[in-house]
Amino acid sequence: MLVASQQVLRRVLSGVADASIRFEDLCHLLENLGFDKRVNGSHHIFRKDGVAAKINLQRAGAQAKPYQVKQVRAMILEEKLGGK
Repeated sequence: MLVASQQVLRRVLSGVADASIRFEDLCHLLENLGFDKRVNGSHHIFRKDGVAAKINLQRAGAQAKPYQVKQVRAMILEEKLGGK
C-alpha cells in the first residue's frame, strides 16, 4: 500500500477527523485495498470479492461525507482489511 494511503487509513481508523477526509483520498484508499470502482452519476460504488458490504460514496465539495467515512471505517474493521 502506498505511503499516502497508509496515512489516510490511519486517519480513517482513528475516527477523530471524519469531516476532514478528502473524497479523492478515500476513493484511492478503497482502490488500494483492492476494491473495484464503478461510477453512476454522482455515486462512486466500491465492491470487492469476498466482502459483502457495498460502499457508496458521494462528494461533499472536496471532502468525503463524515457518515460515509464512518461506514468505510466500520467495514475495514469488520473485514480486517488494511493490515489491522
